[in-house]
Amino acid sequence: MSDGDDAAALWKVNRTIHELVKDRGFQVSDEEINMDLTAFKAEYASNGGSVDRNRLNFFTNSRLNPQDQIFVFFTDERSVGVKTMRKFLNILEEKDISRGIIIYPVTMTPSARRVVTGMQARFKLEEFSEADLLVNITHHKLVPRHEVLTPEQKKILLERYRLKETQLPRIQIADPIARYYGLRRGQVVKITRPSETSGRYASYRICF
Repeated sequence: MSDGDDAAALWKVNRTIHELVKDRGFQVSDEEINMDLTAFKAEYASNGGSVDRNRLNFFTNSRLNPQDQIFVFFTDERSVGVKTMRKFLNILEEKDISRGIIIYPVTMTPSARRVVTGMQARFKLEEFSEADLLVNITHHKLVPRHEVLTPEQKKILLERYRLKETQLPRIQIADPIARYYGLRRGQVVKITRPSETSGRYASYRICF
């Protein structure tokens, strides 16, 4: 891939990850989301056209709870290993942030994935390849609107319809939509679809 193609791809990835973070309730500037390719290259690319992924790193606060922060970490390591994961965790510890997303060019080693799993009691870690973020799947015309319910909204839903959690339809934690919104097991998502008869209708799924 040429530097120009790489920059164009990273421009799309950078836009999608900012949209993802914003859709999860974190503060994100519209300028970053709406930045065009020319402006992106001027901001993040060298004179040779290659993008320094380290400059794409950012952290931000929840709009509702400023104490809730998330850190997004880009790495240029094509196959992320334990060393890079340790660097990532060190940054989270230094900044006292419990949420982190690592984005890598190609793949992640099995040992690095075990770090993600093994640290879940202390950190909420997520990983995406750049290919995962080239397109924002929530913008596709066939993908209905999704809204993650708060614990209180979930409680009201179950009480209103006299349901147990096991009676709700399921969405897998590895589902692309579940990954986009960072769903955890037990969380419920509301899905709103258009309807020819009633205008729109809502359904609910629980992450498992």
